[in-house]
Amino acid sequence: MALRWYSTVIDSQDPSALARWWAEALDWQVIYEAEDEVVLIPGYVSSEEEVLAMEWERIPPGLVFVKVPEPKSVKNRLHIDLAPHTDDDRDAEIARLEKLGATREDVGQGAGVTWTVLADPEGNEFCVLSPRDA
Repeated sequence: MALRWYSTVIDSQDPSALARWWAEALDWQVIYEAEDEVVLIPGYVSSEEEVLAMEWERIPPGLVFVKVPEPKSVKNRLHIDLAPHTDDDRDAEIARLEKLGATREDVGQGAGVTWTVLADPEGNEFCVLSPRDA
């Protein structure tokens, strides 16, 4: 038996707004939306038929935003790492995310690291790594 990483669930006070922020940040798309839950999938997936044609273990995971009453209060124990391609300008990507509403965060990473810690509009930390080609 094999398990597939199906989704990552993110608690949010405003799932619709936060999901749309991440959709813009990642160029992903909303595939389901209710008052208390919003689901995103990668933007390159064009249809449900395309997903159904994929091998089960190759279907990409989604992001699910669920409504919770309380605000985020402590550093995440799990976070998302994003990496630009080596052909892309990392600093420009960070500036684009900041323009969308991301903020720089100090979580004790120290000087000279090869990543930048940011937080989304609800304070969830994530990192932008050095450029990668794989």
